[in-house]
Amino acid sequence: MSGSSSPRLVRLRAALLVLAAFGVFAAAGSAAAADSYVALGDSYSSGVGTGSYTLDGACKRSVYAYPYLYAQKYTGTSLSFVACSGAKTSDLLAKQIQSVTGTTTLVTMTIGGNDIGFADLIYQCTLSDCSAALDTTRANLEARLGASLDSVYSTVKSRAAFGAKIIVLGYPRVFSGASCFGTFGISSTERTKANALAESLDQVIATHAGNDGVTYKSALGAFTGHAVCSSSPWLNGLNLFNTGESYHPNRSGNSAGYLPLVTVSG
Repeated sequence: MSGSSSPRLVRLRAALLVLAAFGVFAAAGSAAAADSYVALGDSYSSGVGTGSYTLDGACKRSVYAYPYLYAQKYTGTSLSFVACSGAKTSDLLAKQIQSVTGTTTLVTMTIGGNDIGFADLIYQCTLSDCSAALDTTRANLEARLGASLDSVYSTVKSRAAFGAKIIVLGYPRVFSGASCFGTFGISSTERTKANALAESLDQVIATHAGNDGVTYKSALGAFTGHAVCSSSPWLNGLNLFNTGESYHPNRSGNSAGYLPLVTVSG
């Protein structure tokens, strides 16, 4: 064999160099794929309904909430979990928005339900007739909420990294067609109107999310068959011993309902 490398050996070495370089780039790409994730929003994002709030007792942030589950699922995710029970759009802009920065690559949120007093309306239903209040709230959704949603979405988008994925999650229908102790005090008509309000609220949220260039994911389909009083509920019904848990997603609602909406692209 001569002292110079054969053409075959030269090609082999070149191929190995290409593979080595590809490995470096792949590793870099994998590292870059780890999200800098900010979880904004209200009780449906903080984890109210899961019964455990070890992350933050005041805001009721749970390790069973979908944002925390996402961070556990995707190793390397940097999570800033600031969703807080009771938050309105104004609270998000005043107290939570600072967590969204130019390095933020993923943002999720549920917001708007407290602006229209949805939980208070349902509690009212257990004590008295709420039909008229549900109708009035539904008729005034756009006027009451539209501009506030635009402000939230545009502000988040302006603060996050260029090309960041901003996912706005909707709210599910709370009630199934059945009744049980979990719907104590709420008539069939009130349950139907409450579900109609949830559908209309989601439509307003979807419309403004689309107009503002952020991603909308409806929870209506995901929770179908898993409402209060269903055979496999992902939402809590009335809890007389801890009323704050009532009408919120339970642990399954977070892991099987909301989490897939965040993890599945499209």
